[in-house]
Amino acid sequence: MAISFKPVKLQGKRGCLLYFWGRMYTLKKSLGQHFLKDETICRRIIALLEEEPFRNLLEVGPGGGALTKYLIALPEIDFKAVELDHEKVVYLSERYPVLANKIIEGSILDIKPPFPDHFTVIGNFPYNISTQILFRVIEWRDQVDRVIGMFQKEVAVRIAAGPGNKDYGILSVLLQAYFKVDYRLDVDEDCFNPPPKVKSGVVSLLNTHNPYGIKDYRKLHILVKAAFGQRRKQLRNPLKPYFSAAELTDPLFTRRAEQLSVEEYVALIPRMS
Repeated sequence: MAISFKPVKLQGKRGCLLYFWGRMYTLKKSLGQHFLKDETICRRIIALLEEEPFRNLLEVGPGGGALTKYLIALPEIDFKAVELDHEKVVYLSERYPVLANKIIEGSILDIKPPFPDHFTVIGNFPYNISTQILFRVIEWRDQVDRVIGMFQKEVAVRIAAGPGNKDYGILSVLLQAYFKVDYRLDVDEDCFNPPPKVKSGVVSLLNTHNPYGIKDYRKLHILVKAAFGQRRKQLRNPLKPYFSAAELTDPLFTRRAEQLSVEEYVALIPRMS
């Protein structure tokens, strides 16, 4: 069922007012709210979600419920949503009574894992905190089996980029150390209300359960962050504080940050001084 909306001019800088199902609420620019309105895209995202089995599902930033209405119709799942905007929490609770006690009012950056065991994450992530959300997912890597996320296309491409690519960076390495990352879907600006100024992309992250046997994520993070902090220089420069002079004679350190694979970064961890 399509959601109808009618934008109304609002005096001031908070955003525009929309009518959804006869109720009026505000789209808040300060929260990066660009709500999905294209039902075809919604259904394609749900189809991506259903490619892998899951029992527990967390939606991040349900907003006006474009995806939520499909998610709550999925059989035999335990569904929860986390939403920071109180106005949207009230709207969703009234529009979908089945959501009683299933909406966590707050930020995903502040809450504890919403399930005691494994779960899947889905969402049209607020673009202004999408990178922080991904670092949160890494923190929860022992519980998050899969993520289906909508991102600004630039971020989505960066997440999925491989070594040797100009878009390959810190997020690429840290996520791909634990997840199989696939760029799945382009989404145009006019699929949202209000339309963002950038294109979007949907990415799938499938937990690969630490295939590289990483024992110290903190060291990996330090190493990768330092390497890409001076990505145009040979690695012996930015990584000098973390390796002995003898280690730095290895030809590997004459390469640049974007030229090392995830496996090569992980292999460097035991060699750090």
